[in-house]
Amino acid sequence: MTLPAWLTDVNFNSDGLIPAIAQDHKSGRILMMAWMNSDALLLTAQTKTAVYFSRSRAKLWHKGESSGHTQTVHDIHLDCDADVIVLNVTQAGGIACHTGRESCFYRRLDLSGQHPEWQTVDKVLKDPSDIYHSNESTIDTAQDKNPSANVVTDADTITHVESNQTHTDQRSILQQLDHVLSERKQADADSSYVASLYAKGLNKILEKVGEESVESIIAAKDFANCDENTDKTQYDDARHELIYEVADVWFHTLVGLAWFDIESDTVLSELGRRFGLSGIDEKAAR
Repeated sequence: MTLPAWLTDVNFNSDGLIPAIAQDHKSGRILMMAWMNSDALLLTAQTKTAVYFSRSRAKLWHKGESSGHTQTVHDIHLDCDADVIVLNVTQAGGIACHTGRESCFYRRLDLSGQHPEWQTVDKVLKDPSDIYHSNESTIDTAQDKNPSANVVTDADTITHVESNQTHTDQRSILQQLDHVLSERKQADADSSYVASLYAKGLNKILEKVGEESVESIIAAKDFANCDENTDKTQYDDARHELIYEVADVWFHTLVGLAWFDIESDTVLSELGRRFGLSGIDEKAAR
């Protein structure tokens, strides 16, 4: 497909992406940062609604597709190096952040004391669990909005491990999660999704494990009904959905383990103990 002339002026990076900053049309406040490829930018210009590209899911996502918090685009600006986009938007619902806040930039560095520390300066306008209802396994590092983070998250749809994963030992990812989940136990309930789960108690965490388990079963059934030779796109989408839902199960299970101060290494050790044993021998050894 031949790109429109205006789109060829945009300096996409080596991955075919460009950072896009959404700014409130009236107040000028920065609401969020995400990524666009040429298709996302073209759709944004055509529909005058924000469309971004999820790096972790490798697909377009329309802002608000699951939350209802869409962005109407008034203007699109390109910086002097043509490698950053700024969108002037009206934010539906007044909530741009997946944490239920107006802006993703809700932390301010307090420099008044001897040791600088981040302070949460925006209140949660709506509980994320009431916004998304499912797939809420996000730690508030906003992976799709912060290329330097390498834990888990997403923006409107919840995502998981980013491109840095290919350069990171899988075991260390679990160790990073252990560390973050432990920290969230001491955090304010409004500061992150995980902290809000801890505040709601063990029953809520177990409820989420159950919900995500059911959704992974449904995803597995859907994938089983797909034929790669008949519809490759449907097959690939269903396969990704299964992986996505199982990741949600694993994530919430890790939250449950962290509730009891049990680290993921203990589970890996148990799996290692079983490795090489037949099922009958393993049961006999319990």
